[in-house]
Amino acid sequence: MPALWLLVLVTAATACEGSSTREETVVHAPDVMTVSSPAFREGHPIPARFTCDGDGQSPPLDWHGVPAGAAALALVVDDPDAPRRTFVHWVVLDLPVETAGLDADQVPPGAVQARNSAGHASYFGPCPPSGTHHYRFTVYALSERTGLRDGARLDQALRAVEAAATAQGRLVGTYARHG
Repeated sequence: MPALWLLVLVTAATACEGSSTREETVVHAPDVMTVSSPAFREGHPIPARFTCDGDGQSPPLDWHGVPAGAAALALVVDDPDAPRRTFVHWVVLDLPVETAGLDADQVPPGAVQARNSAGHASYFGPCPPSGTHHYRFTVYALSERTGLRDGARLDQALRAVEAAATAQGRLVGTYARHG
């Protein structure tokens, strides 16, 4: 009987641990900006060249509707469908407010990249282990620059975006690996 209780306790602890480790990359700001890409449409597949199955370069993005008074912009690319918790693929901070988009594989002068969930200060293309995943490309208007440096810790970067976000816009693309 003690072995059964131990099994029940371990199972309960594991279930709780699984739900408590799920982190959502959520910043609360009004959706007033529009984000798009010439490479894919809202809700449609991201071309393989922008994933781990291709060149792994970041896709081109465009945005508009940045509110007056914004001091900087930030871009966060994440996958809420990742198995353990939301996986952050890219964080670009302190983009100049006059920036209206990014070319493929580009980070403009003056912007910095924080570490992603893989621990690198760069773009990490979609690479789902199974099934179709949704990738959120969210641009935030910030009330002030974060002042963080290249390679800042992910948690530090996300807290800075949360603290300064005044508006946002989002484009969601999907990706599933075949074969």
